[in-house]
Amino acid sequence: MSVQIYHQQLLRLLQLASPLLPVGGYSYSEGLESLILQGNVYDRPTLQTWIDRELQTGAIRIETALMDRAYLASSQFDLDQLNHWNNWLTAARETEELRLQSWQMGGSLIKLALELTPGIQDSIQLIEYPCHYAIAFGITAQSWHIDRHSAILAYLQSWVTNQIGIGVKLIPLGQTEGQQILWQLKDSIDLLSQTLLVLDDPDLYVCSWGSSLASMQHETLYSRLFRS
Repeated sequence: MSVQIYHQQLLRLLQLASPLLPVGGYSYSEGLESLILQGNVYDRPTLQTWIDRELQTGAIRIETALMDRAYLASSQFDLDQLNHWNNWLTAARETEELRLQSWQMGGSLIKLALELTPGIQDSIQLIEYPCHYAIAFGITAQSWHIDRHSAILAYLQSWVTNQIGIGVKLIPLGQTEGQQILWQLKDSIDLLSQTLLVLDDPDLYVCSWGSSLASMQHETLYSRLFRS
């Protein structure tokens, strides 16, 4: 691989993982807002512990695994597999808020990808709508020729960054404390990324009842900053 091609892939990766990506991720807390308002997450250690446990056993583990499967299926133009995993993720979403979030972000990413790279249309047409964000991310990453492992790391990193941003706003925490959490979690992110590369289909399970309950409670909050 030439240096120029490597740099182009790196720039695409940074753009896809950027918090400036206009998919609306910043407007969702995935139940974290409820946990903060209930006093279950209230400072830097409790936020870091919550995010770390979600990485180990929560829904983000499976979402990223399905993103990776979409990446592989897209590289083979495997329509059946793409739609299988998209439908699988619909069934796995435990609350309406989480399902609508995933669909909205997925649709926004597909629209953006088509605007930036019209040639991606052949890959995008493989998927049925509504399309989940994880599936759209995998298709886009593969179509932009981003390295598979790098795509996994980027997906995990952007999720962690969003969760930290929520804590910074609501707890509140300082920006430096947020960066300290991100720094401390880098080993957990790296370890999970390597695990997901070899994760078999029978191991696609989570223990996410805490975040699911928090998401269910969120929609009934009297006042809230985030959409989920």
